[in-house]
Amino acid sequence: MRYRTLGRTGIKVSPYALGAMMFGAPGTIGNADHDDSIRIIHRALDAGINFVDTADAYSRGASEEVVGKALQGRRDDVVLATKAHLPMGDDPNRRGNSRRWIMTAVEDSLRRLRTDHIDLYQIHRPDPDTDIEVTLSALSDLVHSGKVRAIGSSTMPASDIVEAQWVAERRGLERFRTEQPPYSILNRGIESEVLPVAQRYGMGTLVWSPLAKGMLTGRVRKGQRTDLRRAPLLQQFSNEHRLDAVERLIPLAQEAGLPLTHLAMAFTIAHPGVTSAIIGPRTMDHLADLLAGLDVTLSDEILDRIDEIVPPGTDIGTLDGSAYLPPPLHHPTLRRRPAEERAAA
Repeated sequence: MRYRTLGRTGIKVSPYALGAMMFGAPGTIGNADHDDSIRIIHRALDAGINFVDTADAYSRGASEEVVGKALQGRRDDVVLATKAHLPMGDDPNRRGNSRRWIMTAVEDSLRRLRTDHIDLYQIHRPDPDTDIEVTLSALSDLVHSGKVRAIGSSTMPASDIVEAQWVAERRGLERFRTEQPPYSILNRGIESEVLPVAQRYGMGTLVWSPLAKGMLTGRVRKGQRTDLRRAPLLQQFSNEHRLDAVERLIPLAQEAGLPLTHLAMAFTIAHPGVTSAIIGPRTMDHLADLLAGLDVTLSDEILDRIDEIVPPGTDIGTLDGSAYLPPPLHHPTLRRRPAEERAAA
């Protein structure tokens, strides 16, 4: 395993990070068997992966509990990352990036993870309702208390990343040391601004959905009927443009003598701005397939061919609402003047 430095933190991490979103409670699309999930985590650690990423919202805390059990006796060998922001109940104050919630959320995560510190504590999404100074101030206190070693953001627009860096410098606060954006062959939008900005500020980058939520496994083909397309979070499987790209990538992978999953994973970690790519196996077989491609290196010719299929800095379709969009893109009232003002003009 060739470890990489996580930004300028000095922390060495594996090029694959084990994502724990699939480990959790019954009723999810993940693995409901806690013991099996623990075995998967142990197998990943045995293979040399030392970076584990989870979040409080994954299965409403069950994912963190599984990770906490799995790391008993091995905690010191793991770079442990988790996140806060998404709702953890009906109470409107049990979510977001306020000091009030962060201070509660981190204690809850520490308890579920069975540890006294978190190596990387991330804000799961931006919070337009909370001043970034408030968030950074709370996170700084957690770093100074020793409960958190480093802080990071997730799915944050480039402009927000820059603002957070400036606020941290001007106010003497801890700054975000990492960013966790979506990135795959099908979603390359972060190459335009997010990755260059992260590189400029010396931030480590751990990217999520390198297999585009399963589209880059090749399991779903154009013209094929599947129940997967009916799931609200998997409507991308019906996007003809994404399917067309997959149909062009499959023969390219075959020409390179690789499974499509190995081509997709090798692409993500080839970018100099990417530190680690998060894998999210649900079964031991999924993990074994991904681990088998860990040493794959793509030639310039193959990377050029990928660029022809999906041009650098572009997205084909979307990730079905998983990626962050600023509020004005969700709410028409935030991008339109009141009707009376428009009429008067």
